[in-house]
Amino acid sequence: MLFNSYIFVLLFLPFVVSGYYFLHHFGWEKPALTFLITMSMIFYGYNSISYLLILIVSILLNYLIVKNMNSTQQAFLRRLLLIFGLLLNFGILFCFKYYDFFIENINTIFKSDYHFLRLALPLGISFYTFQQVSYVIDSYKNECESYGFLEYAAYVSFFPQLIAGPIVYHNELIPQLREKKNHKVNYENLSKGIYAFALGMAKKVLIADTLSKIVNVGYANVSELNSISTVIIMVCYSFQIYFDFSGYCDMAYGIGFLFNIELPVNFNSPYKAVSVRDFWDRWHMTLTRFFTKYVYIPLGGSRKGEVRTYVNVMIVFFVSGIWHGANWTFILWGIINGFGNLFDRLFEKALNKIPKMIRRTVTFCFCCIAWSLFRAESVEQGLQMLKNLWSIGSNEIYSTITDVFNNLLEVKIIGRLIGNSFIQTYPGLILFIFLAVLLFACMYMRNTQEKVSDGRYSGGRILTVAVLLIWSILSLSEVSEFLYFNF
Repeated sequence: MLFNSYIFVLLFLPFVVSGYYFLHHFGWEKPALTFLITMSMIFYGYNSISYLLILIVSILLNYLIVKNMNSTQQAFLRRLLLIFGLLLNFGILFCFKYYDFFIENINTIFKSDYHFLRLALPLGISFYTFQQVSYVIDSYKNECESYGFLEYAAYVSFFPQLIAGPIVYHNELIPQLREKKNHKVNYENLSKGIYAFALGMAKKVLIADTLSKIVNVGYANVSELNSISTVIIMVCYSFQIYFDFSGYCDMAYGIGFLFNIELPVNFNSPYKAVSVRDFWDRWHMTLTRFFTKYVYIPLGGSRKGEVRTYVNVMIVFFVSGIWHGANWTFILWGIINGFGNLFDRLFEKALNKIPKMIRRTVTFCFCCIAWSLFRAESVEQGLQMLKNLWSIGSNEIYSTITDVFNNLLEVKIIGRLIGNSFIQTYPGLILFIFLAVLLFACMYMRNTQEKVSDGRYSGGRILTVAVLLIWSILSLSEVSEFLYFNF
């Protein structure tokens, strides 16, 4: 089930929120938690029962591993259970996400003919796998208390963060579920939740999905793009993935507030970053902290000398690239970001003397180039996009790009107001204005978390929420998945 669908917005979400508080109203805490888990399972298994079975089996096995780990003090047995838990989680992830990619490369290198599994990738498997890995490791280190099965199942399956994050730690979610005051309706949190959800839905439906039409046209005709068209496609995809993931994070953050749960911030205006290092402190923040805690620090972090630090950084970004997908494009994207991070570390003092506006612009351009490889279906296609930047030819925009954009209902309405002949004379003008507004918004406007935290709900803000919700709901005829569902 998708956040940006009629059934979720108009039926599922109101029913779950009202049912959850109804059961708590009578003091039925376990039934309320059971209800939340059940509805989360329905949310997850709405489109595939097989996905749901995998999730349930994963939850049961991890809970039993930790339960047995906590019931013994024998160091050898605890370590054995830890190893088994890690192999189980990463083994399942490998089979579904990486096995075919691994076999494809083995066949290519050794001219072999091993068969592919061709398994469909379960939604959110990378996210709930990492959450359970963190729980297994923390339990082994005696860094978490023993939770009941219902609490653990709710922690893993809580539907706002189940499919695309944020990656939540047990000590962030379970204590909030236990808190008595959170079992009553909090109208301030309801206001925050609805506001954040409305902003996120608008980002996804009105901006990201609009840009996806342009991006899809561009990547379907890479060989026909000149330099200016290539730049437009790169920028459009950079904004598409930004508003798609930002929209999801806002919606998840908002839904959490509806249950009096404050999920960790996962997205903090990354295009305001003044370096690649700063960018990764702002983009998918819970993934960055996961890799920092469970990969970078165990490798030695920055404690074992400068060279070792650089090696550890590159390992983290290599793993991050693999995490995003079983394709060499993702791996190279991770490596490119790793080198960008190292460059920032090596020349930090010199770079800090450069005006922030210049550093912010350079970082954005770096991200656009890196994202173009991330979006490419193959390394060859990604390289072709880079070659197109230096192509010599017509300075006109590839006509299909402007045709797709100008065919949007909203643009047609603007065309009638200012005159269709004007748009025909300058077909790319409104698109350029649209992208310029998005750039300004990303670099200078406050983000959703900042707006939610100020607690001000004026008449204008309420009207904005109502308009965005209605506009977004009316635009749901072409429902699309969030990009991070694929990771």
